[in-house]
Amino acid sequence: MLSEFLLSEMNRLGANDALPLHRQLYEALRRAMLDGKLGAGERLPSSRDLAQDLQLSRNTVVAAINQLSVEGYLASRVGSGTYVNDSVPRAAPGQNGRRSAGRASTVPQGRLSARGLALTSRFCATELEVQPFTPGIADFSAFPLTLWQRLQNKHWRMTYPDMLDYNTSGGYAPLRRAIADYLRVFRSVHLDADQVIVTTGTQQSLELCARLLADHGDTVWVEDPAYWGAAKAFMASGLTIHPVPVDDQGICPDMGDDNYPPRLIYLTPSHQYPTGAVMSLPRRHQLLANARRHSAWVLEDDYDSEYRFSGPPISSLEGLDPDGRVLYMGTFSKVMYPGLKLGYLVVPKPLVEPFKQAHYDLNRPGQMPVQAALAEFIEMGHFASALRRARQNYAERRQCLLTALKPVLSDSGKGPSISGAEQGLHLCLRLPAHTDDKALAQRIAQQGLTVRPLSAYCLQRTDLKGLVIGYGYAPLADIRRCGPLLAAAVQRELGTALA
Repeated sequence: MLSEFLLSEMNRLGANDALPLHRQLYEALRRAMLDGKLGAGERLPSSRDLAQDLQLSRNTVVAAINQLSVEGYLASRVGSGTYVNDSVPRAAPGQNGRRSAGRASTVPQGRLSARGLALTSRFCATELEVQPFTPGIADFSAFPLTLWQRLQNKHWRMTYPDMLDYNTSGGYAPLRRAIADYLRVFRSVHLDADQVIVTTGTQQSLELCARLLADHGDTVWVEDPAYWGAAKAFMASGLTIHPVPVDDQGICPDMGDDNYPPRLIYLTPSHQYPTGAVMSLPRRHQLLANARRHSAWVLEDDYDSEYRFSGPPISSLEGLDPDGRVLYMGTFSKVMYPGLKLGYLVVPKPLVEPFKQAHYDLNRPGQMPVQAALAEFIEMGHFASALRRARQNYAERRQCLLTALKPVLSDSGKGPSISGAEQGLHLCLRLPAHTDDKALAQRIAQQGLTVRPLSAYCLQRTDLKGLVIGYGYAPLADIRRCGPLLAAAVQRELGTALA
């Protein structure tokens, strides 16, 4: 009987979903029609009879029937009653039409695009992103959270309506001025504040450049090994990635690479990711000459220049560019915290207005109260103070890790060596070419330590082996405890005697 079916459905819905009674009855009647228990054109019992059979108030029944009528499941005929609409779809044979978490998907396999498959099958963040070599530890304890909260609260209290709207000017003007002042002094970037566009971080900066400066199928030169986030951004934009090898002086294009003329050239010259190589001055001039010859744009990712532990600061590539071909990008996530999601992109003057317009049209930028808080944080000197404290903390962690790894290193120049330790929040332990660094990383993971194989970052090369080891978020005590364990694991792999 219909009433028994409806009661059964309502009991199930009430137990699982805690729906109100009129909604339970609506779902039960709807299911009865879709499952064929109420056929097309069949007359419904009167609302009075349904209320009596189901022991519900008549208002509850009327509310459910009215909703089904509005949605087209039922049709009322004056003086005759309420009927199931002839157009109600029926469930296919063998299906009960009921959604459930355990039901197998009816979506055909492989519905992702070719680009979607590539994006989800290679360079996955969970596999490649550099994290502390001790798992699950994020240390932002040195960041002045109380001060930051006070500044944010202040700007939320005094926020004007236009600060809650989208922004068309490229970002909060005082923040853009503060960024420009910082880059002029510390990174030798030639710019005006108007050239600064505030983004949600490096990924958005890369995507904006790829969309505005290259067409689908254009070639982008990318360092090999590569930062996986850049590779993803270019893949998602439909660009053709051409890997260019990196050596101890940075990206190293040769005559063969000229057969793949680039529209874009992406690089991390101050601290190559992940090898840590610093691009030499002759190589920088060579790269700019290549860009000029191919009429290419250069994307300079200066992701961790704030942390330089030995030697003088390295000036930006943009500061050497006489032609206005370099777009410079950076982020606040290393000094502040990753969840802040604020970065910046410096574009040549002829590109300022097109980039601002496209940024507004594509991304609808906002977060103006947060940008205002950050501008004041910088202007009052808190950013510089936080950077000094963080630099000191990371320098201690870096030195502790270097000391722990010293027994692994070879004096002959043919064995393990360290690169990239002069700057940033990670270093690269380079291993002999015959080493299976992926298997080694897995064995180290069995001890509760997380490192990344250098070969996993390679786009085309097969000659690079090593371990990429992050120390930025690992507390000093954990490095002291886990560093020797890491060194011992590497020594066992290489068959060397323990020190």
